[in-house]
Amino acid sequence: MSAPSPAAAAPDAPHSRLEHFPITFFATTMGLGGFTLALRAAAGPLGIGPLPYQIAFVVTAAVFVLLLGVYAIKATQHWRAVSAEWHHPIRLAFFPTVAISLLLLAIIAMSVSKPLALALWGTGTALQAVMTISVITSWIGTRSFQHGHLNPAWFIPAVGNVIVPVAGAQLGFVELSWLFFSAGMIFWMVLLTLVFNRLVFHDPLPGRLQPTLVIMVAPPAVAFIAWVRLTMTEGATVDPFGHILLSLAYVFGALVAVQIPRILRLPFAMSFWALSFPLAALTIATFLYSELAHSAFHLRFATALLVTLSVLIAGLIGRTILGILRHEICVPE
Repeated sequence: MSAPSPAAAAPDAPHSRLEHFPITFFATTMGLGGFTLALRAAAGPLGIGPLPYQIAFVVTAAVFVLLLGVYAIKATQHWRAVSAEWHHPIRLAFFPTVAISLLLLAIIAMSVSKPLALALWGTGTALQAVMTISVITSWIGTRSFQHGHLNPAWFIPAVGNVIVPVAGAQLGFVELSWLFFSAGMIFWMVLLTLVFNRLVFHDPLPGRLQPTLVIMVAPPAVAFIAWVRLTMTEGATVDPFGHILLSLAYVFGALVAVQIPRILRLPFAMSFWALSFPLAALTIATFLYSELAHSAFHLRFATALLVTLSVLIAGLIGRTILGILRHEICVPE
């Protein structure tokens, strides 16, 4: 879903794959980062030890560095293509995935090195603040958006703000964490109303954007985790607002679950990675609740979610590699 480029205008003309390397590729590191955190959440309750999530951490970090390097080269050699993505009404929302990836790496690094976690969190938080202001300014500025441009990917900037407190509260930045949490929650509520209006009263989402429906699960699931980190004290139980957030995550999970069979029949696109992070967030939130509430049911449910997430991540990695080899990715749209 990108604006026609000169290469797209002439289908038979050769094109640079680097020029068409999409910002949406960073959704892979969000998915891998979420999967790593889900493995860490399961390490204790399931007795699988730290090795799986440590390996996943290395893989996630390596993929992020690789993508960052490739996109930096694209920015130097094909700046107009980067500018076109920034001015694209749909791809614009994916730029904060870079900041979110850094924040996820910071959360993972908490168990490895606090100085590393602090450096990643500080960089990710600063970038998230810039991205939030820039993207929202673009939304409410002089540009004209149509109802067809709105889709659940617009939640991404809001979700990024809610992720900040997960590590921020533990690193001692409580007031700053509350600021980002508050911003994320208000933008989520506003966007939720707009997105539902678009889904109910306007044309259905195009095929490539159908997987973004699953993103609706992420805000309440991540908000539950952040709320626990901000408010919970040792020995306390989940408060009513925490229950509301987790319950909303399950409600949205049920709503999108019935759409999954139809989504999986669509041709593969990078937007399919939108399935991964929301499922990871729901898995982590369920493991966290099972620990706090000592709920055997939620532990079994979280385990089932983790198995599903593992299969999904394996499938997405395999299908992405196949798409690259077949030259189905990084081509004009």
